[in-house]
Order: sequence, then C-alpha cells, then structure tokens
Amino acid sequence: MRVLGIDCGTERTGYGIIDSDGRTHCLIDSGVIVTSPKQPLELRLAVIAAALRNQILLHRPEFAAVEEVFFAVNVKTALKLSHVRGVALLVIAESAVMFAEYSPLEVKTSVVGYGRAEKHQVQRMVASLLKLPQVLASEDASDALAIAICHANREATARQMERRAV
Repeated sequence: MRVLGIDCGTERTGYGIIDSDGRTHCLIDSGVIVTSPKQPLELRLAVIAAALRNQILLHRPEFAAVEEVFFAVNVKTALKLSHVRGVALLVIAESAVMFAEYSPLEVKTSVVGYGRAEKHQVQRMVASLLKLPQVLASEDASDALAIAICHANREATARQMERRAV
C-alpha cells in the first residue's frame, strides 16, 4: 500500500510517502512545504494545498493520514493549525484518497513503542524502519513519515483481522 503522511503546520508542513506491506516500509518521497509568516494566511494555505495536490498527483497514494489536532496552550496557534489541517483534509477528499487520523500518542506508540517518546526518538525510529543511512534533517518530514508508518501498521493489522474473521 502507498501512504501519504502529513504533519500540518502554518510555516512548515511535512509530508512523507511510503510503500508498505505492513511489516516492511520503503521511503518514496518526503519533504517540507515552507511558507512565509509574512504572507497572509490565505496565501499560505493556497501554497500548502497546491503542494499537497502535487504530491498526490505525483505519487498516487491509496491512503493519507494526518495527526489529530492536539491541545495547544496558545489558542491562536491552534486555530491556525486547524486551518492547515482543514486544507489538507479538503485536498485529500478532492483526490478521493482514503483518509485516517491518529493522535500523537498513537503515532509515537506505533513507531517507537512509547507514547511519550521525544522528537529525536521518533526521528531515529523512522530512519531505522525505513532503513535510511541517517536520520532525516527535518523533524516535520520525519513526523509525516511517522504518521504514514503508523497508518501502514494499523491498516495491515486491520487487513489481517479481516482475513482471520472470514
């Protein structure tokens, strides 16, 4: 299965695409969509939407996964993050890609085995699971790949359970 993971952010939105059979994961592409905080929010959202559409057209994922909105101390930041997340969901829906969402706890537990893992631990496990020669420099791209890996693991487990039920 091909999975697109998206780590939403107003200045830096990470994306990562993997191929997976649920056990073995292979990196297809990853990166960061960078926008300028000097631009109006609506223009930044348009840039993010266009870049995500391009990734979906280029790589044709079967699934897309996004992290759920988490509690933020700064309400203004949480609202901006929600706008980016809304744009990501719209692009996914327009593309007719199947969608899933996971809490940060679920992503970390799936990838690291510990729900309170720190960023550097997630980065190391993502590199290990994808058999990369080194840790990705971008935390945003690494987080997006972690979300994609989480979905691949969950989807593979769900498929196994379906086969056993039949």
